[in-house]
Amino acid sequence: MKIAVIKYNAGNIYSVDYALKRLGVEAVITADKDVLRAADKVIFPGVGEAETTMKFLRANGMDTLIKELRQPLLGICLGMQLMCRHSEEGDADCLGIFDTEVKRFVSQKHEDKVPHMGWNTLTETNSALFKGFTKDEFVYFVHSFYVPVNECTAAVTDYIHPFSAALHKDNYYATQFHPEKSGSVGERILRNFLEL
Repeated sequence: MKIAVIKYNAGNIYSVDYALKRLGVEAVITADKDVLRAADKVIFPGVGEAETTMKFLRANGMDTLIKELRQPLLGICLGMQLMCRHSEEGDADCLGIFDTEVKRFVSQKHEDKVPHMGWNTLTETNSALFKGFTKDEFVYFVHSFYVPVNECTAAVTDYIHPFSAALHKDNYYATQFHPEKSGSVGERILRNFLEL
C-alpha cells in the first residue's frame, strides 16, 4: 500500500510521518502530483495560517490536485480547515470540499482560553475513522479556529460551544485534532484510515 503525505509549507508533516512509522507504514512525503495521484491513501496535514497556505497551494497547483483526488484523503488540523469553503483566518477562500466556513473562537467567559489546546473528548462519532469506538475518547487539540457542526460533521467536541472535531464527505476525511499526537486513540484512527 502506497501512502503519500502532501509536502507543502506547513508544519507537522514529520510528526505525522513518525506516527505512521510507529504503525509500520513507510509513507512518501511529496509534492509530486503524479506520486500523489498514484497513492492508495493521501494525508494532508498542517499547522500554519490559512491565507498564506492557500496562496502557496494555488501557486503550485495543489489546490486543483487535492480536489481531483479520488482515493481516501485525510486532512489534519489546518488541512481540515483548508478543505472548507472559507476561513475567517486571513479572510481566505479555501478548497470548498466541505461547504462550510471556518470561524474564529471567541471567548465567552474568563476561563475560555484561545487557542483551544490540550485533550478533549470526541462525541457523536459517525465515520469509518472511528470504527471500534465504544465510548467518548480523548484526543489532542491545538487550534484557534473551528468548523461549526454541519451536515458533513463526523465527530463533535464541545469547547466554548460544540464544533466539528471531524468531517467526512465521499473520499474526504478530516480531523481538527491531531491523531498523530493523540496516543493509542489517534493510532487507532490512523489505522482505521489506512484500512478504508
